[in-house]
Amino acid sequence: MPRVLIVGCGDIGCRVARLERLGGAQQVIGVARSGVAATRLAAQGVELLQCDLDVARSLIQLPTHNALIYYFAPPPAQGATDSRIAAFLGAIHDDHQPQRIVLISTSGVYGNCHGAWIDETAPTNPQSERAWRRLDGEITLRSWSQQRAISSVVLRVAGIYGPQRLPIARIRQEVPVLREAEAPFSNRIHADDLARVCFAAAHKEVPAPIYNASDGNPTTMTDYFNRVADLLGLPRPPAITLLQAQQQLSPAMLSYLAESKRLDNRLMVHGLGVQPDYPDLASGLPAR
Repeated sequence: MPRVLIVGCGDIGCRVARLERLGGAQQVIGVARSGVAATRLAAQGVELLQCDLDVARSLIQLPTHNALIYYFAPPPAQGATDSRIAAFLGAIHDDHQPQRIVLISTSGVYGNCHGAWIDETAPTNPQSERAWRRLDGEITLRSWSQQRAISSVVLRVAGIYGPQRLPIARIRQEVPVLREAEAPFSNRIHADDLARVCFAAAHKEVPAPIYNASDGNPTTMTDYFNRVADLLGLPRPPAITLLQAQQQLSPAMLSYLAESKRLDNRLMVHGLGVQPDYPDLASGLPAR
């Protein structure tokens, strides 16, 4: 079996590493900037390789030859391009080409679809720098892999939730939410289901180039925060109008509220063969 290299080995990376080990992978290497995750990775039989993706000389050490690569590292925090993945790919020597690269991107590349159902054939229309960086990463990987005839898969991922990924602090701080009548559609996927999607994309014999990764049951961000509050036995966040939200909420949150779409996950389910274990918030939020 090929060496497995997980670049940006955080929470999702650790979940994927566990699946790879259970699947029989003999060598799984988690690439991270710091050694904080070393103990957790070691407990799963995963080697830690410290690497700063923003330092060119640090990239030379990465063992990419014939590897199955999961690229989960986020783009830089600013700008409209993903210079980080460009540097990573540029550091791969011609004699050290991988078998396949699986990239986590975002459903935000579709932009505002006014509540329509969106599949992988929909045009991209990023409306924030954050989404532009992700789309640039997709384009960079696609161009690089096509030039070298190397398999690559892009996962356009919905909002990720799960244990240790809930907005508990926000709810305790009573940050307002948009009232339900004005709240746009948003999409989510449980972290465990996303790990299964990543694993399936890496091992599918002939994968599609792009998959939407979502539970297939969009609601609203307001519904999500309310359900989390109910689960924790906390008061629901105060609901405000869109006009009030524009005055009170952060620019980052407003950028999410400016987009409405419903992700079609049928290609993920039928083409990739991943039926979500948690197909909705009712089943996913209580899971531990």
